[in-house]
This record gives sequence, structure tokens and C-alpha cells, in this order.
Amino acid sequence: MIDQLRKIYSTLQVYKDSSDELGIDYKWFTTDNHEVIGIRNDELTSKDISLLTAFLSPYNVKFPNPTDVEGKWRKLIFSTEPIEGEKEWKPSNPFRFVYFSFNKDQVEPILFKDAIEALFDKQVSILWHNEHEGFIIEQQMVDEDSISYDQIIDILMSDLYVKINFFVGPYKKDVNDLSLHYKSLTNVANQVFQYTNKSVVTYVDAIPFILTKQTDEGLRLDISKTILHEYIYDEETIKMIETFFECNLNLSETAKVLHLHRNSLQYRLDRFVDKTGIDIRQFHNAMTVSLALLARK
Repeated sequence: MIDQLRKIYSTLQVYKDSSDELGIDYKWFTTDNHEVIGIRNDELTSKDISLLTAFLSPYNVKFPNPTDVEGKWRKLIFSTEPIEGEKEWKPSNPFRFVYFSFNKDQVEPILFKDAIEALFDKQVSILWHNEHEGFIIEQQMVDEDSISYDQIIDILMSDLYVKINFFVGPYKKDVNDLSLHYKSLTNVANQVFQYTNKSVVTYVDAIPFILTKQTDEGLRLDISKTILHEYIYDEETIKMIETFFECNLNLSETAKVLHLHRNSLQYRLDRFVDKTGIDIRQFHNAMTVSLALLARK
């Protein structure tokens, strides 16, 4: 595609080296393979820009200049064929993709990346989808503890006043099927925050959502009705159950969060058991009801 565009736009250039500047005299775009290309403004009409943005994503010059390592990650994830004579680069340590998103125009990408690198105390690769979402690529070093993304959120809220969501993928040791893994995480990340109020969701947290999402919508509705019975539309009881699960089935902690007496909570749980025949104080029953609540959403 780039060769075809170059026949139309003689000033087209492909961003390759982090020492280059993404000049403001160029209009920049990213391809489906996440290559960054630029065409001089004086060679583009408004009609050209409209046409190009129909199949290319605009690349904001406010983004940090892509580093050499970020370029290698892009090739590793998105390139369909190896470049002849070029040795394939591979990460030397286990790594994971961490999706992030924040509200548009809350913070500039350059400032966000500076803040992330300050927290990690090292250079961090980020693959941007747009100016407010993308993936951090975290490499696990020997004898290095994993950073807490709950703590990162607290710091970013304090320093940048930005509300952010993180979807933390699992660590991988090899690059087999990396493109498929990346696309899978992207699909889940784009949907999982519609079903939870948590700001940080791990891959393990998302497994019930992933499995439920594969189920036919009609079956999901039938499961939720069958399991929850008359409580399917009882928001007060639903909140109680969800809080009980969030407190790891701990009665005292749940009562404290809900500002209830422990005996009152016990009574409500007993009433749920009487109506449904399901005792959510038992792990396997709790898991079933948790899936039914997810199907309900």
C-alpha cells in the first residue's frame, strides 16, 4: 500500500528512526501494520485528507517520537512477512501487554509517557491506538517486582488528575502467535470495562467475561433468569451479592461496606437461599451466581 501511495504523493516518507522528528509540515498517519507515514501538507487537499483518513489513522504530532524498540515491537506484532536479510528481533525477558485508556484530551500523550517512565524508572515501550488509549509493553527483569497498577492510578490521579483504566495481560515468554494474542487482548479490553466499575482488571479477572461473551445472547438471558429468579431486577439484592463477592465471601467485611448489621446481612442471604435454592456462601454456588450476574449485564 505504501508503494502505491508513494506513486500519488511524492513527498511520502516512512518514519523509521527515533532520531527523526515528526515535523508539523507533514500530515502523519498510521497504517494497519502500525507503520507511521507522513505526507507534506502542501501536497494534500482537504479531499485528500478525507480520503486518507478513511483507511488510515491520523497520527498526532503530540505523540512521543516512536523509539527503535517500539518500532521492533510493531514489526514483531503487525508485520505479516519478515523483511529479507533482516534478523528478527525478539525480547530477551518475559513481557506483558497492559492496555490503558483515559478520557480524550485529559492529558497529552507525551506527558503521559513521561509520567509512566518516571514511575517505572526506565524507558517504557508504548504502542498508541489513538491519543487516549494504547498498550504499555512491560518487560519483567530478573529480581524485579511487578509494578502495581492500582498504585499507578493513584499517582496519576494525584499528579496529572487523569482517570485511567488498565487491563493487565498475562506474562509471555515467547512470541508465538503474538499478533493473535495482541488482537485478543485488544478485543477484550475494548469491552470489559463496560461490565465492571474496577479501574484495574487483570486477564484472570476477565476470564469469566471472556467465556460468557462467547455464549449466545439468548442463552445468557436464560441463565441469568434461571439462576437469579425474581432477583434478576432487584438492584438492592444484586448490589449486596456483588459486594459479597468483592469482599471474598466475607460476611463481616461485606456488612461493613454496606453499613449493615452482620445479622441483617445473614438474614438477607438466607432469604436469597430460600428463594433460589442457591447458597452463595459456598464457593461453587458463588461462582455460578457470579457468572449469572455477568450474563445479566
